[in-house]
Amino acid sequence: MDVYQGAVAALVPFFVAERAYTYAAASGIVLAASLLSSVAQPLFGAFTDRHPCPWLLPVSTVLGGLGVALSGISGSYALTLLFVALSGIGVAAYHPESARIARVASKGRHSSMGWFSLGGNVGFATAPLLVTAVIATGGLRLSPLLILPALVGSVLTLPVLRALAKTPRADASKGVAEGRDDWRSFIRLSLAVVCRSIAFVGLSTFIAFHVREQTGGGTVAGSAALFVLYLGGAVGTVVGSRLAHRWDRVTVVSTAYLTTAAAVAGVVFVPGPAIYLFVALTSIGLYVPFSLQVTLAQDYLPTRVGTASGITLGLMVSVGGLTSPIIGSIADATSLRTALMPLIVMPVLSWLLFRTLPEPTVPKPLLGEVDEETPPEAESHSAESATENSRL
Repeated sequence: MDVYQGAVAALVPFFVAERAYTYAAASGIVLAASLLSSVAQPLFGAFTDRHPCPWLLPVSTVLGGLGVALSGISGSYALTLLFVALSGIGVAAYHPESARIARVASKGRHSSMGWFSLGGNVGFATAPLLVTAVIATGGLRLSPLLILPALVGSVLTLPVLRALAKTPRADASKGVAEGRDDWRSFIRLSLAVVCRSIAFVGLSTFIAFHVREQTGGGTVAGSAALFVLYLGGAVGTVVGSRLAHRWDRVTVVSTAYLTTAAAVAGVVFVPGPAIYLFVALTSIGLYVPFSLQVTLAQDYLPTRVGTASGITLGLMVSVGGLTSPIIGSIADATSLRTALMPLIVMPVLSWLLFRTLPEPTVPKPLLGEVDEETPPEAESHSAESATENSRL
């Protein structure tokens, strides 16, 4: 599914090349994919909290692929927006339910959720390669071929659905956690995720153009930068889950955000081929928090796992698209480098919001399953947080 989130940004340079869109018009395509997804994803999360819907996995996968596949067949800007919005709805329907199932299957382990997130990041990284291979060969008219991964992915989910159907209802409810929802911490985490999303989606939308300007390369140079941005995310996700075994999640995430600000500055100001290094470092830094923020959100709202997953994933992968037209308008009026400068501040704001968050206690009944992976430092920190919360 995540290949189609990456595909929208990967298609933008081709829309500009074939249809002569401005930066603002091109970023409007990203906005169309993000807007409905941002609004609908928390709604799907709240719904699946009450009514688990495993069948959403194959249906939403096909819907996400169909929207992207249709986006290149019409020269109409309005129809293009409509089709990418359709893809965004598919993305919104997929993530909350898939995160809920992954949490139950992984019994709340950070490393397991990291591997789940890694699959999505690999999909992101594959998107520029897939889009370039198809569209550079025959233009946007070949976009219907992009539905093929969705068809394959939906078929691969069928064995999972059959296995879930055979699971007794008592076992299916085993992953339901007990505890008190910490909405204050969850809201602060969500605001940090918004800042992270603005930085990542803004870079994903314009990095291909920016790298072409800084290196003097063509479309391939821009697609390569987008591939590095997405591939670094796969590395960052694995690194984040590993680090969470040594230190508590809040410490890992806040440190990652603080160091990422310097990497984003390198992307904006460093010219020549060295920019690829800073793109990679930015990607790793922005993705170290990825799966950890999902598990933190779920632990802050242990009785509303679907809602927590829907909001967090929706904000991480969608809400940044709401600001892309603003960045595009600034770029059209001044320069792309000037428009990208505010993105340097976003990881700093995430760090400020994260640095004093409490490490949540591991909710029951996941506690016994997670103990074997929870580092002593995190257990101690969780106990201190529980004591502090009991005083409030």
